[in-house]
Formats: sequence, C-alpha cells, structure tokens
Amino acid sequence: MDRRSFVKAAGVAGIAGLAGCTGGPSEGGEATTTEESGGEETTTTEQTTGGSDAAANIGMVYALGGLGDKSFNDAAKRGIEQAKTEFGITYEEAQPSASEEFPQFQRRFAQSTNPNYDLVSCIGFAQKSALKETAPNFPDQNFMLVDDELPELDNVASYLFREEQGSFQIGHLAGLLTTQEFAAGAAETTPDEKRVGFVGGVDAPLIRKFQAGFEAGVKHADEEITVDVAYSGSFSDSAKGKEIATSMYDKGADIIYHAAGATGLGVFQAASDNGKFAVGVDSDQSKTEPKYADVILASMVKRVETAVFTSVENVVDDDFNGGTSTTLGLEEDGVAAVYGDELGSEIPQDVKDKLETSRESIIAGDIEVPTTTE
Repeated sequence: MDRRSFVKAAGVAGIAGLAGCTGGPSEGGEATTTEESGGEETTTTEQTTGGSDAAANIGMVYALGGLGDKSFNDAAKRGIEQAKTEFGITYEEAQPSASEEFPQFQRRFAQSTNPNYDLVSCIGFAQKSALKETAPNFPDQNFMLVDDELPELDNVASYLFREEQGSFQIGHLAGLLTTQEFAAGAAETTPDEKRVGFVGGVDAPLIRKFQAGFEAGVKHADEEITVDVAYSGSFSDSAKGKEIATSMYDKGADIIYHAAGATGLGVFQAASDNGKFAVGVDSDQSKTEPKYADVILASMVKRVETAVFTSVENVVDDDFNGGTSTTLGLEEDGVAAVYGDELGSEIPQDVKDKLETSRESIIAGDIEVPTTTE
C-alpha cells in the first residue's frame, strides 16, 4: 500500500478490518496496515472480526500530509477521538499520499457492508472533486466534508471556516509587534524593518483566504508594513518551508505566519535559527510543537475537531444534516488567535486590548475581512 494506510483505531472490540489494497472492509478478514516508524515503513497484518455494538462506525479519510502534521489532520483526529470517548463509536482511518487516491478510499468505506459505515469523513478541500463524483453513486451513505461545500448533495454535510477572520487577528498581532521593540523567549523584533511574512502550502483559494485575512490585519495595524508572501507548493515539505522562511527572515521579517500544514515545521526551524517569531495554524502549535514554543508567538486555531465531533454527534443522534453547510467563524469560536503557551504572557496588554477590539469589530460587521487576494 506504500504510504497509503488504513490505521486501526483503538476502538470497541469487533470493528471490522480492511482487506488488503483492493477490497473494502470485510467480515472476519485480515487488515493490512502500513505504518511509518523511524523513517521506515512497516507492514503488519492483524486478524479482525465483523460486527460491532458501537454507537456508530465512522470512516476517516485524511488530507494530504497525513497524521502527525501537528496541525490540520491531527485536529481532525482529536475530534474523532473525542467522539469515540463520549459516544462509544468506532472508526477506521485512511491516509492518502496523493489526491488521486481520494476516490478509492471514499468508495471503499462507502462500499463496505461489514461494518456499514454510518459516516465517511472527508477531511480537506482537496477531496471535494472526488466526493462530488462518489457521493451521488452512494445515495444511502452519509458523508461529511471539511473546508468546502457540496450543499446540492443531500448525503453530504459540509463544514467551512472563516479562516480570513482568524488570520486577520494574526495579521493585526504581527503588525502591531513588528512596529515596536519586542523580545520574548528566544526571539525579538527589529522595529526599523516593519516587515512580516506569510508562507502558504498549496496555492489554492482556501489558502488565499488565510493570506487575504493576514494581509488585511497587518495593514489594519500599519499601512506601511511590508508583507512578504510565498507558497511552497506542498503541505508536507518542511525543508522547503525552512528555505522560504529563512529567505524572509534574511530580508528583515520579524514574524512569519504559515498556513502550510507540516511544511510549517520548517518555518519554526528557521525562526529558531534566526531568533525571530513564527505563528502556527489550525492547532495551538506552541503545544503540539513544544520544541519551538520559545519562538511561536501565537497560532490561528481552526477547530476542525469541532466539525468532526459535531458531524459524528449528529449521526449518533439520528440528525444528520446532509445538504447543508455550516460555517464557523470568530463568533462561533470556530477560529481564534491563540497566544503561544510560553510567549503569550509576554505580549503587551495594550496589544491584546487592540486585538480584542478588532475581534469585536469583525463579529459586529464593522470590519469586513477580505477572502481573496488582489
């Protein structure tokens, strides 16, 4: 299966396994699982049985980059783990290594009869095109999609986020700090430069929302601040992330915000090497990447776990909201600027006060945050 893997979740005994690379979940079959350990892939086979007394069986198809990104996919994992704890569901996971694999994993869960999957969770905007083809072929199968929408399909519940709102807050924070002398942890600003940066992963409309909000927030603080922007083309290339970030820091950037998945690890490495600040995304990365907590100023937390948990809860309650789109922003606490675990207490109170003011203004509609770049 190469890097593709169905990873057995530690759920209720009796969850069915997945039979090899071409078959779907099967009764009493063998589950072939590919795992990575110490940079090497190992394949193990375990005997599984059909049937389950679980409240629901859930299939998880993760975004590219897979688990262990300390960001987007790991947030989804927290959501399904919370659902397992609270509702007693079982789940199986698929980690595609290329977008071409999305359709086969979506179909494999949908075709399964032992177990029947009550919900197939499709994590990430890149799965939309595949799901648009898959879902109509399985009208009795419930799906959920994170980061895009298919409201025309009655068997798909869509969850979106106002990433631009949370990114505005991060931009506002970066803009306020780059214009003053600020030192905390292992980093400091050079206020004469008035320069910050943004590193995106794949150049797509969704990631442009992060960029647009960030740039608007920076300019809200000071129109004269320079914002360097670059895309790595990947959500899993930390070396490229480090290369881009190092170049930005060399030009004088004080703070770099990334929306690049596991590529962002390279941004943190560059920040640490250069004594500058970085900002995480999706999860509180000062906690998921504690090695770099002394340079991670904040994170734009996107509560993917809320979307996953809510969708499972709806299925368990027999209240699946197919054909609808749920959007989570600042007002719904779907996104938020969360200060770093180590550095948050060092951020001046007047800066925090200004961020709270802009947050309230966004929620009230007094500040309209753009969703596209020029």
